[in-house]
Amino acid sequence: MRVIAVATLRAFWRRHPDAEQPLKAWFDEATKATWTQPADIKAHYRSASILKNRRVVFNIKGNEIRLIVAIAYRLQIVYVKFVGTHAAYDAVDVHTVEPD
Repeated sequence: MRVIAVATLRAFWRRHPDAEQPLKAWFDEATKATWTQPADIKAHYRSASILKNRRVVFNIKGNEIRLIVAIAYRLQIVYVKFVGTHAAYDAVDVHTVEPD
């Protein structure tokens, strides 16, 4: 998979240094993956939430961090839409949130 908007991840871990390694680990796994359908994600990330509009919510760092992405399965592209603390996640609409 190709991950778009890595700068969003970097900006977050600059503000939250303890999130850097877990987000880098997710990024490494995502870039090596070949997800063709939501079931492929669930097979590896059981706690991931599959939403409508090709969106997926990943729980990072023991659910302290939430990562929302949109996936173009045919193009093999993951678009980072949001990364934030659990509290910040509760304040956004997961179906419409876009990066700042």
